[in-house]
Amino acid sequence: MLAFQSLRVDNKGTSLTEHEAHLQKRDFQVNQQQAPIELELRPSPHWNLRPQDTLISLLVIHCISLPAGQFGNSYIDDLFMGVLDTSADESFADLAGVRVSAHCVVFRNGTVRQYVPFQYRAWHAGVSEFEGRQNCNDFSIGIELEGTEHQSYTDAQYQSLVLLTRQLMQDFPAITTDRIVGHQQIAPGRKTDPGPSFDWNRYQSALKENR
Repeated sequence: MLAFQSLRVDNKGTSLTEHEAHLQKRDFQVNQQQAPIELELRPSPHWNLRPQDTLISLLVIHCISLPAGQFGNSYIDDLFMGVLDTSADESFADLAGVRVSAHCVVFRNGTVRQYVPFQYRAWHAGVSEFEGRQNCNDFSIGIELEGTEHQSYTDAQYQSLVLLTRQLMQDFPAITTDRIVGHQQIAPGRKTDPGPSFDWNRYQSALKENR
């Protein structure tokens, strides 16, 4: 289990209380105990509390690679931890000062790393809308796949994503198959991930198997 600092910083730049930090640690532990696969815990400072009494009812699938098309390095982790060296690659210039996160990243080998407890609000969707409701970060869980929009995702990634999704649907029953979307569906014209390389039929069919 990773060690946690006693204080966290919210998106307004203020320190969270030790009680809130305790809740984060507790809910990381709960998430790990419930998951059907091992979650690597990596507490990102980029999160805040959801609006009070929010029902978690949407799952958003993304993809990410830094630099584009390169896998297996530390840059995704650095970005979500707020320590990315933007001088490391010229393509990182636009990421200076950006504070983003996802609840989990599924890497090419199937490893799942959790950055934000599911009960809390990760910063993954940006300006977004689903069925007339804006600010999807408020009520969604965001999962990043290490990959690109035009390169096939791995078998290991599909396997891990399916196992994780099944558990999320069990823990958050308002997430139904028709409320699992790609980033492009909640931010059309601005985002295009996970792109045509993501096999939605394979993913959705696997979700229904052996249930």
